[in-house]
Order: sequence, then C-alpha cells, then structure tokens
Amino acid sequence: MEYKPSTSLDVESDWYQSMCSLHSTIFKNQSPDSIEEELRARPNFLILVALDKDQVVGYKIGYQDRKTRFYSWLGGVYPEYRGQGIASELMLRQHEWCKSQGYTAIRTQTKNKWRDMLILNLRHGFDVVGTYTDEKGEPKIILEKRF
Repeated sequence: MEYKPSTSLDVESDWYQSMCSLHSTIFKNQSPDSIEEELRARPNFLILVALDKDQVVGYKIGYQDRKTRFYSWLGGVYPEYRGQGIASELMLRQHEWCKSQGYTAIRTQTKNKWRDMLILNLRHGFDVVGTYTDEKGEPKIILEKRF
C-alpha cells in the first residue's frame, strides 16, 4: 500500500478522480463537487490517499478551522479493503502532519451510524466533547484530540 499526501488541489489528476469515485461510493447523497468547493475556501488543508496499484482505496481530508485546530472532515475506505488498518494509517499520518504544522488539536464529527469511524476515533485518542442534532434531525457526535 502506498500513501500519498497533498496540500494542493489538482482536480484533474487521476488520484483525485479516483478519490472522488470512492467518495461517491461511500457517501451516496453527497456530490464530490462539494469537496472541491470546500477546499477552495480553505487555505490550509491536507488530503491523504491510500493507493493500491494507482487506485485510491482509502482517503482522509481535513483542513484548518482555527489557528491551532485542524478539522478532520471526510474519509473512507472501500468495503473490500476495510479491516486492513488503512483508516488507522491514514489517521496516524494526518495526526503526525498536524503536529508538524503546529496544530494542538484535531476535531471531527461523526454519526452513530458510522460506528466503525466512531470506534476508530476513540481508539486513536479522541474524546467526545459534545453532541448536536443536524438539520436532518440526526444526532452528531463531536470528538476532539489534543496534542
């Protein structure tokens, strides 16, 4: 497995298109165009992808949301690649990059239905710091990890 970081947005690249395809598979009701729109509005972001023979099989995207806090926004792994530690490796690499950039905290949000992500976050040192109900009436869990 090869892991590739990017702090620039090249929407025409093969890896970006492959990542958007994976995103559409996991998040069926969310357009990959929203990724580009969000990241263009964020000056400091990180995209990490896991590649198997040049195909993106996992990804993790985040951005600076405050001066010393990074927001871990999106991520996923193809179902047939789950259970191999890819999501953990992407998370570890994201956290190491964040520390190297001077961030002192990482925040994320998840839903109860994404239990594997919730458990992964807890295993990697995140604490539940709050909850709220989103515009669709679904409860969301806010997690944060401090360095």
